[in-house]
Amino acid sequence: MQILSFLGFTILVAVISYLATRKTAETSSDGYFLGGRSLTAGVIAGSLLLTNLSTEQIVGLNGSAYTSGLSVMVWETLAAIAMVVTAVYLLPKYLKSGLTTVPGFLEKRFDVTTKTLTSILFLTGYVVVLLPVILYSGSLAISGMFDIPTLLGVTHTQSIWICVWGIGIIGSIYAVFGGLKAVAVSDSINAVGLLIGGILIPFFGLLLIGDGNLFDGLNILVTENPEKFKSMGSKTDPVPFYTIFTGMMLVQLFYWGTNQQIIQRALGAKNLKEGQKGLLLASFIKILGPLIVVLPGLIAYHIFEGSLETADSAYPMLVKKVLPQEWVGFFAAVLFGAILSSFNSVLNSSVTLFGIDVYKQHINKNADEKTIVKYGKTFGVILAIAAMCIAPLIANAGSLFDYLQEINGIYSIPILTIIVVGFTTKRVPAIAAKIGLISGCLLYIISQFFLQPYFINTALAEAKSNGIIEASELALIESQAYPHFLDVMAILFVLNILIMLIIGKLKPREIAYSQEYTKQVNISPWKYVNQVSIIICVIVIGVYIYFA
Repeated sequence: MQILSFLGFTILVAVISYLATRKTAETSSDGYFLGGRSLTAGVIAGSLLLTNLSTEQIVGLNGSAYTSGLSVMVWETLAAIAMVVTAVYLLPKYLKSGLTTVPGFLEKRFDVTTKTLTSILFLTGYVVVLLPVILYSGSLAISGMFDIPTLLGVTHTQSIWICVWGIGIIGSIYAVFGGLKAVAVSDSINAVGLLIGGILIPFFGLLLIGDGNLFDGLNILVTENPEKFKSMGSKTDPVPFYTIFTGMMLVQLFYWGTNQQIIQRALGAKNLKEGQKGLLLASFIKILGPLIVVLPGLIAYHIFEGSLETADSAYPMLVKKVLPQEWVGFFAAVLFGAILSSFNSVLNSSVTLFGIDVYKQHINKNADEKTIVKYGKTFGVILAIAAMCIAPLIANAGSLFDYLQEINGIYSIPILTIIVVGFTTKRVPAIAAKIGLISGCLLYIISQFFLQPYFINTALAEAKSNGIIEASELALIESQAYPHFLDVMAILFVLNILIMLIIGKLKPREIAYSQEYTKQVNISPWKYVNQVSIIICVIVIGVYIYFA
């Protein structure tokens, strides 16, 4: 029955997606990459949410909550504010230029080389980090829910490989052969299912804790685990409170405002009004995100008494524990949809970046749109295979979510830096952008992979030589030995901006940059955008203060 309900819902989504997209002109770049610039607010919001809310979030962030408590909710709550900034400030600029990719703006603002370097950074980050993490976390969840090792008589490692390749192949078919509109439509359907299924997990979990009474369960959870319900993280937590004011907001702005896999949904809007409404609707729903990606981790900590071998197994184990058997197939299908969503969204964005920014620009400048799409699809297949090969190796990377965020810093902050400077200045030259990209990447790599291990290992060795063996004391020493990676991001962000501004003073552009309006879509703003934005920000701040 579980298998049948899983297959039934999955096939239903595929059929609906096909029927909704069969008339879209997939042979044109706008049709394939941007859904014909026809996406409405609801589709954009659903696609944004499900692209973000996949298993690397659900499994990874619940794992962090299992270990560190409510403080990790900042990844969700602060995202709403970043989406507001994108809707009010960035999206009008993107649509005014009729952009297909974010690096496309960098070509107009700086030069072709800057665009190409940025596209390569995106693609490298996607294939080495993001796609493998999505596949691995998804496989971990599916394998745990269906108990694949027992079902197929294989080892845990073998089950992960099977799930990785199964998810990867199906996701590739969606992304490579369906285009953005197919991705967005399937996302919207799955988003509804994920919100329902995602809320059911803490619902059944609290019922279990409260012996059938939801509110008793919540009261017991809070009363018996008060240390887990603090929104302000300590120095030793994954997200210390002060980092909200350093690198956290920068990470959120990059993700929601400049990351190709996310912003591509808004770039496909039929006009600015629909794009803004879609972003703000997603922003509002995002405030409820901790119910799905944080609360289950706290429930799992209580139910399993903190005894699980790995924190990232908290969510799959909780689902298996609390979800009635008749619901398992449906929820697995929804979760499978979420996995596919993130995977095929990243893959679709990668195909877009390669087709537009690499193939057309450097390999075949005379290529027609049909040829661009063709070779973009070929590249997508190669990228998917590479990601499927890398994914199982993530097993030894530690906390999935922390690993993802820290590694992403290699390219996220340098890209955000040059985009910010590009929008806010008119005379900073292309050479400054290139230096900013290269220096940002190199300095972050040196910091996190050479300096950080050296200082931390030295501090811990000294502590142990002085007889300090208590885990909490060692954790505090480790946290004080070197700046948090979010602090490092903030420092490098400011440093790179200064470098670019200095170059701009010493060697400014001969002609000041001026953004042109391509008139591809109507850029009249939604009349309620400012009012709704203020309400969302007030709600976010209120929620955070309430749990302080």
